[in-house]
Amino acid sequence: MSGEEKSEAEKRAEATQAARAGIWLGIAAIVMAFGALTSAIIVRQGADPEWKHVQLPWMIYGNTAVILLSSVTLKKSRRKSGEAPESGLPWLKATLGLGLLFVLGQMMAWLQLAGQGMFLASNPSSSFFYVLTGIHGLHLLGGIVALGYVVARLAGKERAVSASLFEAVSIYWHFMGGLWVYLLIVIRARL
Repeated sequence: MSGEEKSEAEKRAEATQAARAGIWLGIAAIVMAFGALTSAIIVRQGADPEWKHVQLPWMIYGNTAVILLSSVTLKKSRRKSGEAPESGLPWLKATLGLGLLFVLGQMMAWLQLAGQGMFLASNPSSSFFYVLTGIHGLHLLGGIVALGYVVARLAGKERAVSASLFEAVSIYWHFMGGLWVYLLIVIRARL
């Protein structure tokens, strides 16, 4: 603006655009990484005539329900937060709890695989399973930290969080759920 100060609405709009751009850039990098891993699975499987498929642990399906439910609770939290910031807090805490439950479920799935004698270095198929689920889990932990920060802000003295931050965390979290569904399809079809 020519010599004039920007209004609060303009500042919020700029912050929102910056948050969106940043989160989409991060998501693009994650998509490329998982795309490369998917390509590597296809090439490796085609080159190995004795490819051994992994018997998927039953926890994988429960985890899928948990992460999809966490997207529902997050959406509910955002809707309630539109009425009053702290009114969405119980739903946001539920999302955080479901995220932690998902990570715990993934660790249980790994234990189930280990019980079957399938470890990281057992065969290429199990290696890809551990790598895909492990990298997804690490990215999901980043989302859990972000959700925890938003919960702390809403539960704290100020009881406020910027709309751009909440939107960026939400986009990332929903993406992690969608990425998991994609990975489950790849794992079932290829591993």
